[in-house]
Amino acid sequence: MRLPGFSLIALVALTHLAGQESDVGAPGGEATFTLDVKVVNVVATVKDRNGRLVSDLDKDDFILSEDGARQDIRYFAHQTDLPLTIGLLVDTSGSQQALIPEERSAGLLFFRSVLRPKTDLAFLMSFDRNVELLQDYTASLGLLERGLNGLEVEVPTGGFHPNPTGGKKQTSTALYDAVFLAADEMFRNQVGRKAVVVISDGYDFGSKVSLKSAIEAAQRADIVIYSVQYLDRYFASRGYFNVGAGAGALKKMSEQTGGSSFRVSRSRRLSGIFQQIQDEMRSQYSIGYSPKGGLDRSGFRKITLKSPRKNVKIQARDGYYADAI
Repeated sequence: MRLPGFSLIALVALTHLAGQESDVGAPGGEATFTLDVKVVNVVATVKDRNGRLVSDLDKDDFILSEDGARQDIRYFAHQTDLPLTIGLLVDTSGSQQALIPEERSAGLLFFRSVLRPKTDLAFLMSFDRNVELLQDYTASLGLLERGLNGLEVEVPTGGFHPNPTGGKKQTSTALYDAVFLAADEMFRNQVGRKAVVVISDGYDFGSKVSLKSAIEAAQRADIVIYSVQYLDRYFASRGYFNVGAGAGALKKMSEQTGGSSFRVSRSRRLSGIFQQIQDEMRSQYSIGYSPKGGLDRSGFRKITLKSPRKNVKIQARDGYYADAI
């Protein structure tokens, strides 16, 4: 299925119930589920000063504020075993041609490690001048492997924008469109834990939406974005794109949605990064609250999540849109 330009066609997505918030104040310590109360969910990852995951916190170790006003945490869970819906978005523009084989093998290893049968679902998208759904929601490793084998660069490397060879043929990298479509189409009807892993050099050319719009769509869909900057040294060394700007865009996507950003290097291979992402997703905290001021006021609301514990760093989305709850 190919999504040319900015066409938002209906994507068939399986919907599964995943990880509704549990009430920690339930009698007997048992989890109860409240379906008639609108709750803002915040997924948090906590690390120590050395970057190691911290997984022994409880509700009282978090201080939550919205637009500067302290909020009461009503729901709290350690999300080690809650179901997961994940999308893998892979850059297949000309600058990525030499990197595709490793992305295929590491991607399959990642799916094998992170997906649990009958519990988790995944989908696969590629993006260059278009955004293509290579595999819809599935728990089948066989189907995901077939989708990964379908990763290929559409336009020859010589056509890479900004066209260093001087030829007329150019290609685009619709990174922001891909994130927007994943959020707005694939995750629109999904509940529970939702994550996107983006592999790209971070360079966007030709998207119909802005970086800001892509991040807003992700925040509205309550998605955590993990970004991986993967550069072909040939293109990076010749200044065919702004490496720093690409890294900045990917980092902004991750920071504002509560995820992490990485860069593949000689000492940090893609498979190792995938393992770290897997570890983070299995060590998260789910924090839920009902805003004291209600949800009648529309617009973006700033979330601040801190801890009275010293020497810990919390990753969480920086806000939400009230009309999306």
